[in-house]
Amino acid sequence: MLETKLGEFEEVILLLVGILEEEAYAYHIARVFEDETGRKVSIGATHSALKRLEGKGFLSSSMSDPFDERGGRRRRIFKVTAYGVKTLKEAQALRLSLWNQFPGLSTDSI
Repeated sequence: MLETKLGEFEEVILLLVGILEEEAYAYHIARVFEDETGRKVSIGATHSALKRLEGKGFLSSSMSDPFDERGGRRRRIFKVTAYGVKTLKEAQALRLSLWNQFPGLSTDSI
């Protein structure tokens, strides 16, 4: 079986970073995670996942320009790396392969 090196939570966080693009900062990622999944997530868990994903090479980050509404504070913006995209594609291929092998749940029959 193909090793994706991602748990479900990390995979969703990685996908959200790619979706949110320039708005991919921890607080916003956590709120969108809750909206999309209906599951609560703490900002600490979000920060930990982002740090792990960056440590694995799936994400990179940089600091934004200061925001007036944040009292001049900046945000750490995350971006999916080429390795992160490759890993997501591998995870998607694995999941689709498994779905297609499950009788009655094949994506071909949907």
